Amino acid sequence: MITAFIDAYRDLFGVEPICRVLKDHDLPIAPSTYYAAKNRQASARTQSDERLLEIIKRIHRENFGVYGVRKVWHALQYEGFRVGRDQVARLMRLAGLKGRTRQKKIRTTFQAPGAIRSPDLVRRDWFQDAPDVVWVADFTHVLTREGWVYVSFLQDGFSRHILGFTVSSSKGAELVTKALEQAVSVRRRTDPRFVADGVIHHSDAGSQYTSLAFSQKLVDHGVNGSIGRVGTAYDNALMESTIGLFKSELIHARQTSWYSRQEVETATMRWVTWFNRRRLHSSLDYVSPLDFEVAYTQRQVLLRQAA
Repeated sequence: MITAFIDAYRDLFGVEPICRVLKDHDLPIAPSTYYAAKNRQASARTQSDERLLEIIKRIHRENFGVYGVRKVWHALQYEGFRVGRDQVARLMRLAGLKGRTRQKKIRTTFQAPGAIRSPDLVRRDWFQDAPDVVWVADFTHVLTREGWVYVSFLQDGFSRHILGFTVSSSKGAELVTKALEQAVSVRRRTDPRFVADGVIHHSDAGSQYTSLAFSQKLVDHGVNGSIGRVGTAYDNALMESTIGLFKSELIHARQTSWYSRQEVETATMRWVTWFNRRRLHSSLDYVSPLDFEVAYTQRQVLLRQAA
C-alpha cells in the first residue's frame, strides 16, 4: 500500500521526498525498496490489503467521514468481514483516514424569569428498559449566510432514535413544539394505536420548554414534562451528547460556510436518517437505533409467545 501511495504522488513530489516524509511518520521505505517493489508482483497480503482498504474507504465515506478505527472495525464486522482491528488501524493510518472529535458546546439555554418549571422526573436515568418511557430534547444554533438558524431535536432515551427535529430561523416555542408533534406522528406511523400518555419529556430549563404553548402541547398528548436544574448540563447529558455529534459530524465538518436555513434543513434530514438507520452506537452494542428497537420488539414477541 505504501507503493500505491508513492505512485499517486510521485509525479507531484518525487519518490525520494515522499520517502523522507513517510519515514518521519513511522512508515520508512527506501527509494530502492520502492523501485524493487515496482518490479515484482504484489504479494497476496498486499493485494488483500488493497481490497480491504477500498472497503474501509467506502465505510468511512458513507458514514459522513466520522468513524475512527473502532467504529470502522465494528462496521466491517457488521458487514461480515472478519479482520483484525490492528490491520484496520494500519490501513486507515496509511490512507490518512481519521474519526472526528467534538467541539465545545456554546450555551443556547436561557431561562424565562418567573416561568413555572416541571420537576426533574428523570434524574439522569435516561437509559430505561423500553422505548417511549423517556424522551429527551434540546436545541442548538447554526450560523449561515442568511443569519442564525436553530435546530431542535427530540430523542428516545432507550434507543437513541431521533423521533423529531425542527429547523427554524426563530427560536420561539414553535421550534420545540413541532419536534414533539413530529415524534408523536413518527410513533403513530409505526403503531396506529400509539398514545403518548405517561411518556416523560425531559429537557433543560430553556424558555421554549417552559412556555405556555409547549406546556399545553404536553397536556394535549398526556406527556409528563421534566426539566433538569438550571446551569447543570449533566441533567440533560444524553441530548447534549447527540447535539455534540450533530455539530461535529455535520455542521463543523463542512469546509465552507452554510448558506441558508433550507440547506441546513436538507443536510440535517440526511444526517438524522443516517443516524437512525445506520450509525453504530457503542452504547447500543454497535447497532443503529432502528435495529436496536427492532431487536427489542422481537424479544418482546418471543417473551409473549413463551408465556
